[in-house]
Amino acid sequence: MYRLLESIHTPQDIKKLSFAELASLAEEIREFLIQSVSKTGGHLASNLGVVELTLSLFKSLDLQNDSIVWDVGHQSYIHKLLTGRMEQFSTLRQFGGMSGFPKKSESEYDVFNTGHSSTSISAALGMTYGAALQGKTARTVAVIGDGALTGGMAFEAMNNVSACKKNFIVILNDNEMSIDENVGSLSNYLTRMRTRPIYFRLKSRLERLFSKIPKIGPWLLITTKRMKDAFKHLIMTSTVFEDFGFTYFGPIDGHDMPFLCHVLEQAKKINGPVLLHVKTKKGKGYKFAEDKPTAFHGVGSFSVETGERNGGGQSFSSVFGQQLAKLAEKQPDLCAVTAAMQCGTGLDEFSRNYPERCFDVGIAEQHAVTFAAGLAARGLKPVVAVYSSFLQRAYDQILHDVCLQNLNVVFCIDRAGLVGEDGETHQGIYDLSFLSHMPNMTILAPADYEELSAMLAYAVTEHQGPIAVRYPRGSEKSVSVSQKPFVFGQPEVVTEGETVCLLSAGHMLSEAIETQKLLKEEGISSAVVNLRTLWPLPEETLAAWAKTYSMFVTIEDGVKSGGIGEKMAAMLGDKIPVLIKAHENGCVPHGTIEQLYRSCGLDAKTIAAEVILRLKQE
Repeated sequence: MYRLLESIHTPQDIKKLSFAELASLAEEIREFLIQSVSKTGGHLASNLGVVELTLSLFKSLDLQNDSIVWDVGHQSYIHKLLTGRMEQFSTLRQFGGMSGFPKKSESEYDVFNTGHSSTSISAALGMTYGAALQGKTARTVAVIGDGALTGGMAFEAMNNVSACKKNFIVILNDNEMSIDENVGSLSNYLTRMRTRPIYFRLKSRLERLFSKIPKIGPWLLITTKRMKDAFKHLIMTSTVFEDFGFTYFGPIDGHDMPFLCHVLEQAKKINGPVLLHVKTKKGKGYKFAEDKPTAFHGVGSFSVETGERNGGGQSFSSVFGQQLAKLAEKQPDLCAVTAAMQCGTGLDEFSRNYPERCFDVGIAEQHAVTFAAGLAARGLKPVVAVYSSFLQRAYDQILHDVCLQNLNVVFCIDRAGLVGEDGETHQGIYDLSFLSHMPNMTILAPADYEELSAMLAYAVTEHQGPIAVRYPRGSEKSVSVSQKPFVFGQPEVVTEGETVCLLSAGHMLSEAIETQKLLKEEGISSAVVNLRTLWPLPEETLAAWAKTYSMFVTIEDGVKSGGIGEKMAAMLGDKIPVLIKAHENGCVPHGTIEQLYRSCGLDAKTIAAEVILRLKQE
């Protein structure tokens, strides 16, 4: 079924194939990806769009010496297929299996770990200079999408590139999409450039023609280039990339492998930065992904025949979006800000109903936070909807522009805690630690949908100052037994107990309840408390409880260092022993959330066993 694909074991095997064979291989790769990802889930649309681009890079580069840095890395599946990992695709994003992103530990051809956007040009430029300092001729190519190019870090890197006199190639993979549709002036600029392909095709054909003329060919090329530059400035302005110091080629059809390889060969001869603007179609070759590239960007298992995704239903993200849109009906100063994650964070309904109050700023979390601070400074109530792992990128802006000014910005932190299959670069386990040490910051965490709605209402209608509401990926796991209304600063006692007090943070309530049941089987009476307000901690209440129980057990889906458990232990001193259950190691791999909880010791069975052991030691 996959005759050509099964014959590829190293990048060198690609060089032996004709362009006709490469076209057949591209078809096999697409079929394999669709079938494989339909079972494991993963990033499908982005990979279907870069099949020919990846094959052309492997055909043109010497990957025994040269390297490719894939920005974000969710489009690296073909790269993995062509570097001997075909048999591992059944384990894609599964515990102990192959990562969905480049990983140096997996292959010598994965030269730089990626997972977040806009980093490739910086990394590749550093590797280029590193090779030069070591006396090596290795070439590093950065592949970056037009969505990732909206990130400020990419522009910082391009500004630095202007001083580079070494052979350095950037591939701009332009599919007019990031996760949601691209926004902003850069996207509009690239669109205008796509309307001028005739000039670039003529330029390339002349260069090929002159290069074949013996003796006077090089002179003709130089003369023609001078004439071309003069003529070009009469009919069009220079590209922004040329202003940054790049030699620019494009736009180029990213599915035309012979022409792509020809341009790459030309680019390899240039000493200095080169940018190849490659136009691709996201989801190419699979109609459902072509029609709905956003839905098939990151997808769970699905039916190949119908394109229907398995599972579905309500989630914390959708409940957040519905509640925010409902609140906006009566609160005209309520705004939403997102960094290219409108659909992912559940802002679809808000955007449809209140487009003038919904701001998608592109892949620019730092800008999103300070933009929200500006809205708050004018008396509006901005809600920043963002994934936990992406909020890390705006650490300074949260501290400097929001917290130090005590502005009314609401951070709705999606994917807080373990996210599962996306792995270590996406696990949202740091926000509790880095937010709780910022001045004026408040942190809430719901255990279920009802609490999320109540906390969001409190955050946007009552609270003064910066506040964060953190909630997990996916659906709710438990509902508070008592269902007491949310009151800021007041924990909810879910079940009474005598010996141990299990204090859970947000969605970890399900593990706390299960732990209580296991302890009860061993004759140990334990209370379960849903903290709700994680920071500031209810110091007086905790001090009173410390006189009642023999032990506190804190259960949080975040790193231990700087987390709620450590803060509680420091606050209470020697008043009561505190067993802290959190992530000991911040590098949590990919797998199902249940598998990862077990491996990190955050499952009820492990927690109960540790409680029993500690009680025996007391």
